[in-house]
Amino acid sequence: MTDALATGRDGAVTNWAGNITFSAGTLHRPTSPDALRALVTGSGQVRVLGSGHSFNRIADVDDGLAGASLLSLAALEPSIDVDTTARTVRVSGGVRYAELAGQVHAHGLALPNMASLPHISVAGSVATGTHGSGNGNRSLAEAVRAVELVTADGETCVLSRGEAGFEGAVVSLGALGVVLSLTLDLEPEYAVSQHVFRELPLTGLDFDAVSSSAYSVSLFTDWRGPRFNQVWLKQRAGGAVDFPWAVPASEPQHPVPGMPAVNCTEQLGVPGPWHERLPHFRAEFTPSSGAELQSEFLLPREHALAALHALDAIRDEMAPVLQVCEVRTVAADTQWLSPAHGRDTVAFHFTWVPQTAAVLPVIARVEERLAPFAPRPHWGKVFTTDPAELGARYPHAADFAALARRLDPQGKFRNAFVRSFVGVKS
Repeated sequence: MTDALATGRDGAVTNWAGNITFSAGTLHRPTSPDALRALVTGSGQVRVLGSGHSFNRIADVDDGLAGASLLSLAALEPSIDVDTTARTVRVSGGVRYAELAGQVHAHGLALPNMASLPHISVAGSVATGTHGSGNGNRSLAEAVRAVELVTADGETCVLSRGEAGFEGAVVSLGALGVVLSLTLDLEPEYAVSQHVFRELPLTGLDFDAVSSSAYSVSLFTDWRGPRFNQVWLKQRAGGAVDFPWAVPASEPQHPVPGMPAVNCTEQLGVPGPWHERLPHFRAEFTPSSGAELQSEFLLPREHALAALHALDAIRDEMAPVLQVCEVRTVAADTQWLSPAHGRDTVAFHFTWVPQTAAVLPVIARVEERLAPFAPRPHWGKVFTTDPAELGARYPHAADFAALARRLDPQGKFRNAFVRSFVGVKS
């Protein structure tokens, strides 16, 4: 699979959506670990792009900074080493979930969960706190048991679960070093069936009952009315599906109303391997052209219903610039900078039209409506939250800053985004 990074006519590098043009004029693609180390040691600042699916400047180098290097790991030889006895996999930093899942499944093993897109890189996903869905499913970062970093001096540092600082090393925003590999926990393979229901009203919604009705639950609305257009239930084999609140879909659906479902994973209750059902979209297809912006806000799950009604009050403002809003749940995790750290979470994900000027004021209104619930934005999406206010929502922000100073005392991996939101000063 190629980079989801575009090069414009002037040679500039942009993200998948095209709303970010990176400050570095050249994207380096080292082809060996030695070449990677040489680039790191020879650069004054280093930022690593994953699959290009972030929508803000989290991965960018500082504008105008001499000696800054933007790196992609996509040209490194991919490495996926499955240990069937230990039920672990060591995966190199440039590998994407689709590639990883296929190899893991071939060994009769599985990941506990996946995000809606299998096209995103493993290292980039966990570094930003990306997640799937399910009341009992934690963020993707919680599957990581060891992270191997190339640090500022080109040396290798490995942090493992249980060691001091490990909880800050996975959801790291790229601020500690270049991820050379991750070791993930696995479990025995399992089958999943996917069922879609339509027209679930917001009025009278029992959110706890709905969100606990399957292994993974996603609710979709275009906010053109007080209801969810669709509810997607992903149930592991052996689990019954009982959803009396809406009618089952009679044909495959796409989350965005009116879009063809050909790129979506199989529905209508047909069982299949975990990695072909947990994502919303098939690995062999690109789900869209990138003509969109995305935001996501995560808050305590206990406030889900109140937050839904708070958003319903501004649906007339959201609907004209919204493609779809997805509501999911995430179990509390231990990662210091994870948006689900320390609290069972509900996540409100917005896919907007690709019109930044029109969308930004609406995002600000969404943040205003959700403010009473202390939302934490997804680190890789579009948000306008004040940096100091956001930092205060992470009880271990100071611990992360100390870890960053210890592993990278000169701030080679810290850009303006990291310094602003996490308070790590170079």
